[in-house]
Amino acid sequence: MMKNTAEIITENRTGQKMGICIIVGAGELTVDAIPVRPEDFVIAADGGYAHCRQLGVEPDLILGDFDSLDEENRRRVEAFRSGSPDRVQILPVVKDDTDMLAAMKEGLKRGFVSFDLYAATQGKRLSHTIANIQCLNYLKEHGASGRLLEAEETVFLLHNETVTFDEKEQGFLSLFSLGDRAEGVTIRNMKYLLDEAVVTNAFPVGVSNEFIGKAGSVTVKCGTLLVILERR
Repeated sequence: MMKNTAEIITENRTGQKMGICIIVGAGELTVDAIPVRPEDFVIAADGGYAHCRQLGVEPDLILGDFDSLDEENRRRVEAFRSGSPDRVQILPVVKDDTDMLAAMKEGLKRGFVSFDLYAATQGKRLSHTIANIQCLNYLKEHGASGRLLEAEETVFLLHNETVTFDEKEQGFLSLFSLGDRAEGVTIRNMKYLLDEAVVTNAFPVGVSNEFIGKAGSVTVKCGTLLVILERR
């Protein structure tokens, strides 16, 4: 289990507990289930609607230009829209926002600050994976945090903060500077340690670190790190 400054369960300004905005994209689906609680809000982003159907998850909102849906699922979206028009948003094909970014903006409008993204990496188009990583940065700039969740990987960002890991965590942890440089990078209780180091985007010094059965942590004092957790 990992913890950072944006806990999975957060509190809004009134002190009430909020859930997670779960966004299901149109990328490769690698999970067998998506845990959804009553306080969570599920958005199917374009082809993510087909994934929701496959996993038996009913979205609270279906959003996109639907260019990645097959004809059968398009008919189902239209039928869903007929019964619940407020739960379907049809976007233009030509637009600045990707469907994923549009879904994030909808979640932010509803006050969510924690986002879990499924089927947002891999697939046939590397460009979409990179775009979704940039979308994580958009969340950071708007006071929220997000994670790309796959069956064996979790991808998230750290910006001027610390993340801690449970001693039971296993696998590999890789860090990359998302900007020119990240300063004050400290890694504790892992196979390879750093102390107030500078990590640049021209030297992958942070790749393939390993957990060693201790409660580890990563701190970045100034800058943004792309973090990839690969579980065994």
